[in-house]
Amino acid sequence: MIAKVACAALMGIDAFKVELEVDFSRSGMPCFTMVGLAEGAVKEAKERVFSALKNCGFKIPPARITVNLAPADVRKAGSAYDLPMAVGILCGMGVVEQEAVDGWYMAGELSLTGSLKPVPGVLPLALAAREGGGKGIMVPADNGREGAVVKDIPVVGATDLGQVVRMLLGEDAIVPADLDIETLWEERQSFINDFAEVKGQEHAKRAIEIAAAGGHNLLFIGPPGSGKTMLAKRIPTVLPPLRFEEALEVTKIYSVAGLLPKDRALMVTRPFRTPHHTISDVGLIGGGRYPQPGETSLAHRGVLFLDEMPEFKKPVLEVLRQPLEDGEVSISRSLVTLKYPADIMLVAAMNPCPCGYLTDGTHPCECSPLAVGRYRSRISGPLLDRIDLQVDVPAVPYDDLKKAKSDITSATMRERIARARKVQEERFADLPILTNSELEGSAQEEHCKLSESEHDFLKQAVESLGLSARAYTRVLRISRTIADLDGAEDIGAGHLAEAINYRSMDRQG
Repeated sequence: MIAKVACAALMGIDAFKVELEVDFSRSGMPCFTMVGLAEGAVKEAKERVFSALKNCGFKIPPARITVNLAPADVRKAGSAYDLPMAVGILCGMGVVEQEAVDGWYMAGELSLTGSLKPVPGVLPLALAAREGGGKGIMVPADNGREGAVVKDIPVVGATDLGQVVRMLLGEDAIVPADLDIETLWEERQSFINDFAEVKGQEHAKRAIEIAAAGGHNLLFIGPPGSGKTMLAKRIPTVLPPLRFEEALEVTKIYSVAGLLPKDRALMVTRPFRTPHHTISDVGLIGGGRYPQPGETSLAHRGVLFLDEMPEFKKPVLEVLRQPLEDGEVSISRSLVTLKYPADIMLVAAMNPCPCGYLTDGTHPCECSPLAVGRYRSRISGPLLDRIDLQVDVPAVPYDDLKKAKSDITSATMRERIARARKVQEERFADLPILTNSELEGSAQEEHCKLSESEHDFLKQAVESLGLSARAYTRVLRISRTIADLDGAEDIGAGHLAEAINYRSMDRQG
């Protein structure tokens, strides 16, 4: 008898239907064969499944069992096929009727005792099942809340294989997982840090406000102890809250990567990722033998912070060029090309020289000009062009340190940023654009118009600083954001001057 069970395979952060077919035949030499381009953990499923069936009280008679995972030309990986395979074998044996299985999508890893363990990718599975017209999904109980984020399809969370079989036989009813989406937004992270704790550095705070308002990339340059990391870690406190569609995108990435916290069905705060400088290029942008999202994708719709940026290997930094330009990571393999979203706000920090004290008047710098040039060359020109704001963060004077908390708080900054974002939302209502950092082509020409006098001013700056065409474009985008923060309809010379002032590395060159 041939049984069929619906499950799913992951392609990037999306899932597509896989039909698991089981041919259970009592004729011929007893054996077990699996076909359909199964990898690693999928091939090992036989031992887990047979042990789970035995320990749940099901006796499997000698038979010729063939399992096919269709479509057969797409690689399948992971342990999520354990549950559908076990149900398929029981259906082929006649223990469970095919009619009871039809329409259900299943995923779950089986222990040797038959209990169900959580698997990654349940949210994409639920979305695929809903789009495919499934009548529900069966997953481990620990994945129930994650799947329940998707409405209009029941999500059954089971603790073990026996409970699943009893439900299919009509002997036991499992209440579908329920989740109140509205309450999830109340679970937003409460920040214990605030920009009011940062004394001095008003210039850097203003740059952060501009970067957050327009989704621009940001680089801090300053001596050790000037507060670069302290500033960066407080950026999440001023970013606008995630919209539901954005939260769904972020959650899918964490679900596929197996990093979704058990107590969090939906990622409701913007990610803030801080990889160590020893990270590899695969760790940063994703990939591997079985491709997985990297730190860049895990920071999607949030912040990727690279502390001590020149300490990262140069080839690792260079792979950031495409994600910063396109907002996604493309990973090509011999059998497939995957794309992971990577719409990030890059925030980086570096010293002005190897010893760090080139711009610090209180500490002598012992670095030669050659050493300084070599240090800065670790960040290539094309990559620097993609960093919109390059800001000097000098050492904080003692008079600022002894002051009380700053008047510039996260709340006041967040309010101004929200107003600027609202302006952009209305401006780009008919365009696939969220922030000024995405402006290009005709949209940039329309929304970044300059008068003749402003063109002359910008021309002089471009020629004197030797700005590239990409840097020129980014100056216009920053100017547009500064104008939005000021509530101005048009870009003025003052907005351009402030934007150019944030090209610190260009001015030093």
